[in-house]
Amino acid sequence: MTTTTGSVRPTAPLKSAAPRLRSPRRRIPGRPRRSILLTVLTGVVLVYSLLPLVWLLISATKSQQGLARSFGLWFDGNFDLWHNIGETFTYQDGVFGRWLLNTLLYVVVGAGGATFLAVLGGYALAKFAFPGKRALFAVVIGAVAVPGTALAVPTFLMFSKMGLTDTPWAVIIPSLISPFGLYLMWVFATEAIPTELTEAARIDGASELRTFFQVALPLLAPGTVTVLLFTTVATWNNYFLPLIMLKDPDWYPLTLGLDSWNKQAQTAGGEAIPHLVLTGSLLTIVPLIAAFLLLQKYWQSGLSAGSVKE
Repeated sequence: MTTTTGSVRPTAPLKSAAPRLRSPRRRIPGRPRRSILLTVLTGVVLVYSLLPLVWLLISATKSQQGLARSFGLWFDGNFDLWHNIGETFTYQDGVFGRWLLNTLLYVVVGAGGATFLAVLGGYALAKFAFPGKRALFAVVIGAVAVPGTALAVPTFLMFSKMGLTDTPWAVIIPSLISPFGLYLMWVFATEAIPTELTEAARIDGASELRTFFQVALPLLAPGTVTVLLFTTVATWNNYFLPLIMLKDPDWYPLTLGLDSWNKQAQTAGGEAIPHLVLTGSLLTIVPLIAAFLLLQKYWQSGLSAGSVKE
């Protein structure tokens, strides 16, 4: 159809725009991809790790009869946790409390001394140059690779000649040596303490001891806590060394004492006390869990220190 000049030409009706398909979501750089398989495996590992703790907590709430008549992963009709705790501390004239104090002694003196020696040695190896440093590094690495059980029998023979067996020193002295703690503090001190800082302290007239305690030691706090946690757990859970070194039950740690309670039912006239063994085991792991929860931030920062290059 023709139109006259100056008239407005009718426009065709607008077509509806076709729906635009959504572009695939781009992955943000640096964000890891989600993996269903990894999530499932993590869940399985979590259940595997927590299931024994749940079983121990539930079992500690049962009496000796309740352990036999109830399902292992569910509570009995009677909640006997507080009664079991009281009986654990009073059984055999309160020997459990003595074992607890012994374990604290071994941890404070043994693990604390091992941490202090590891900090001193790691700082010296990291910040001082001396002949034989490479050979010493090889010795430390070799000591880390040697399991403690391989040295138990020679250690027993040596302490037997010295007359130190069946004494607390037989457990404390070997606990003072921590090759892994020394190596960890060596690596940590190399990255955590700038050489310029220690040189500035020496120029200002500070002695080596003052430089260590006032300048270096505060910077080594995360690594120190990390080593302290490792040595504390190793000393707290130490079983084989006290087993061959100690005969007097009054010097037993918790691990050896609870094992003696567990085995007394196999002896003639021995009393079976599985509810007290389980309750004592629960009380044994509570301090370790509390230590990890309270010192977790220092432990994590100590493990990751030096992993990022600035």
